Amino acid sequence: MEAHQLALSLPTTPAAASQARHQAVDAIAGGGWGLGTEVVHAAELLISELVTNAVQYAGTGSVSLVVCLDEAVLRIEVCDTSPVLPHPALPDAEREGGRGLFLVAALADRYHAEPTENGKRCWAEIDLPSKPSQEVACVLPLQRS
Repeated sequence: MEAHQLALSLPTTPAAASQARHQAVDAIAGGGWGLGTEVVHAAELLISELVTNAVQYAGTGSVSLVVCLDEAVLRIEVCDTSPVLPHPALPDAEREGGRGLFLVAALADRYHAEPTENGKRCWAEIDLPSKPSQEVACVLPLQRS
């Protein structure tokens, strides 16, 4: 599978998640990345959750998104300038937010947050389904009348 990459610098505004989601989906769905609808939808939700968290904690710092397709893995990375690493917690039924990391854990095959020199990097990976080999042939005996 051909490698692809998309990199975006995002504003630290509430509109950043929507902007990132639309630009990334346009690139990966319409750019010949060869991803199925299910993977595109999962990536869309992961991007939305990771960017929303980054904007919430970055303050006035910068936020960036990188989406990479390499071999059979789609990797989504969001970097921000806050050194505070996210920690999953039980969502409160009374709060509107607090469920983002649960969604990330449910959608991604792997995810993690790690400190960087300038803040942190949160990433998630989706393993792509293997495609059946094109070389498989079915040979049926012909019946003679």
